[in-house]
Amino acid sequence: MRNRDFAFWMFLAPVLFALSLVVIIPLLSGVFYSFTDWNGLGFSTFVGLDHYLRLLNDGRFLSSLWFTIQFAFVTVIVLNLLGLGLALLVTRKLKSSNFMRTVFFMPNLIGGLILGFIWQFIFISVFSDLGQLLGVEALNGWLSTTTTGFWGLVILTSWQLAGYIMIIYIAYLQNIPNELIEASKMDGANAFQRFKSVTFPLVAPAFTVSMFLTLSTSFKIYDQNLSLTNGGPFNSTEMVAMNIVYTAFSSNQMAYGQAKAIIFFIFVAIIAVSQVYYNKKREVEM
Repeated sequence: MRNRDFAFWMFLAPVLFALSLVVIIPLLSGVFYSFTDWNGLGFSTFVGLDHYLRLLNDGRFLSSLWFTIQFAFVTVIVLNLLGLGLALLVTRKLKSSNFMRTVFFMPNLIGGLILGFIWQFIFISVFSDLGQLLGVEALNGWLSTTTTGFWGLVILTSWQLAGYIMIIYIAYLQNIPNELIEASKMDGANAFQRFKSVTFPLVAPAFTVSMFLTLSTSFKIYDQNLSLTNGGPFNSTEMVAMNIVYTAFSSNQMAYGQAKAIIFFIFVAIIAVSQVYYNKKREVEM
């Protein structure tokens, strides 16, 4: 038993070392620096809760937080609906199912910065040309307003991640016993009733996983925001991650930026853990 335990910890040690070096130590250091006036270079002095109190009056940060909350709320709904819909489509017995899976998943392999520039070209050039051709003013200057910039980010993120969420739902849909589906058909259940009473309860764990991933990803988006709108117009589409980077590196306020990051981390962690607890509880009830 001792040799087995020793071997277990020996195999686990490199992972724990990497986790501590990359995640735990930087997190604890960040918490410490958030209580100082550290600028990234010089020696820091303790300032207590000054940075955290300053956040309460930081209009730009609060505005970016509210924009991020709205974006995450809409994106989570759209991504899960798209992911589940695509999964239901490609798990049907179609000859092109494998091809469609590949096509739907491919956008997830493209980097966020590249995707942002691709969609920036589409929204600015292609949409403007279509607007002039069709006489639709709403298509002109698509990224020039807060509303259209918001929906541009939603479209980009949904297009990129829908295929990834689809894979999660496919894994659970393929594990549903055919006997249950056939039994429900024999009982006279229509397609909607089969989905509501058989399919959805059995893929509830996939919904929990997808909700967690889409929530955390939507809140942490930075590169797509940077390349698509760069926070414009007038910082109205700036998300929290971009605001933190701007504070820390552009304004050279490392400690203040770290305080924002700590508050953001706690906020996202509470929301993510709460939804996991709630959805896990619903799985048991189902």
